[in-house]
Amino acid sequence: MGEEAELYAKMPPMPRLLMIKTTSLGDVIHNLPVITDIHAHLPDTQIDWVVEESFADIPRLHPGVNRVITVAIRRWRKHLLQADTWREIRGLRQALQQNRYDHIIDTQGLFKSAILGAQAQGIYHGQNAASAREPLAAMFYQRRHAVARGQHAVTRNRLLAAQALGYHLNSLAPDYGIQAGPAATALALPARYIAALHATSRDSKLWPEQHWIALGQALQQQGLAMVLPWGNASEQARAQRIASAVPNSMVLPRLSLNDLAAVLGQAQAAIGVDTGLVHLAAALDLPTVAIYTDTDPSLTGVLAHDSSKAINLGNKGEIPAVASVLAALNSVSQPQA
Repeated sequence: MGEEAELYAKMPPMPRLLMIKTTSLGDVIHNLPVITDIHAHLPDTQIDWVVEESFADIPRLHPGVNRVITVAIRRWRKHLLQADTWREIRGLRQALQQNRYDHIIDTQGLFKSAILGAQAQGIYHGQNAASAREPLAAMFYQRRHAVARGQHAVTRNRLLAAQALGYHLNSLAPDYGIQAGPAATALALPARYIAALHATSRDSKLWPEQHWIALGQALQQQGLAMVLPWGNASEQARAQRIASAVPNSMVLPRLSLNDLAAVLGQAQAAIGVDTGLVHLAAALDLPTVAIYTDTDPSLTGVLAHDSSKAINLGNKGEIPAVASVLAALNSVSQPQA
């Protein structure tokens, strides 16, 4: 054995860590700073991440993620009687047991996420019963940590990982650690545009279409086009109605999350309702205005690395005015001294 080979053989193996954060899009994005934190304090750690298949593009954006293990719980529930479903579940179990992990961290705090992590081998960390979103999840963890409620979701994720691995956070400003890559789909985008993130999971979270139209018309006067993504037929129809009333706006084709990140990466700014994509915009360090009409943004609103580049407007039962959104856009778009 050569001298170099002997030296390599004596080196301790790199620590392995399994991260459990499966859904939803915003929650997955809120977990990205944990990866940055871990590598800042334990730089040699190899991190695998278990995530729902539809959100797998997000952890793949972070260079600190070694391997993405996908689950399809949402799809499996609809096809429990099919042989392919159980074949995929067995494959997941094999993937989880392929390596022995030094640590497993479930930042989701749900019964379903806790069960997933319990199938892997390693010291299993999670929130205690008083901290977890679903207290029953705590029964699966070997190490249970108290993470005070009433803090932003990003901060709670980071604090849990810091307790599990024994380091202190150097800063409360999150570093999402991602950059948008090139789009796989060729798009003829406007020269200067705002990403108008109009779609969300509940109708109660929507901003009125007439507000989007008025916003688009005001942006047009500033030489800014609106581009409108969508994910289903009703969202596409809304985007088309808005675009038909706002000249030079663009309805995007249906895109993957990776391609949407690329579109966001080239935008001047993003304006969006309570949706995962608005969190992605903030994570990409894009000037971002988030509009809330049915939720309180204090715990799950956009939280940027540079707080001057993101503003949350509205709250439960509030509908921010177009003028307020334009003023906020001007504020986040101004270069800081």
